[in-house]
Amino acid sequence: MDTYTWIMLIGVALLLLGLYARSPETANRGLSASFMLFLEILPKMIAAFIFAGLVQVIAPQGLITHWMGHESGFRGLLIGMALGSVTPGGPMTHFPIVASFYKSGVGVGPLVSYLTAWSLFGMQRVIMWEIPFLGLSVVLVRIASSILFPLVAGWLSHYFWIRFMIEKPLSPH
Repeated sequence: MDTYTWIMLIGVALLLLGLYARSPETANRGLSASFMLFLEILPKMIAAFIFAGLVQVIAPQGLITHWMGHESGFRGLLIGMALGSVTPGGPMTHFPIVASFYKSGVGVGPLVSYLTAWSLFGMQRVIMWEIPFLGLSVVLVRIASSILFPLVAGWLSHYFWIRFMIEKPLSPH
């Protein structure tokens, strides 16, 4: 396990111990709610992990690195932005897929462009929530005013990655 997982596990253990010391009944209700949430999300996560694994073996490495690799430039940022805008799903199902893209050779810039577009322009959210509640005019103004964010975020991420190279890009195999 990595450091972040250990930090999260220790934090959860401390929180649970503190809650048990204060109110065992509340701690038990929290654990029960957590288990029910786990059961609800489990099928989605299984599907997302299977999809993520299939993406890694189906998509040819050369094709991915050509279109969205570290050296794909503006084209990779645009593709990342387009894919992020139309990819449905929440974080529990989405991030295994994103991790698979990264491991398959998608560059940091296109990946950040993808994630930013997914956060800002997720079509399922826009269609199901924003337009019905806010109206088309507000949604169009919001999208128009933030349309460049995924490209700028992707470009800056690529720049910082190359400049400071915190870690080496993951190897696909």
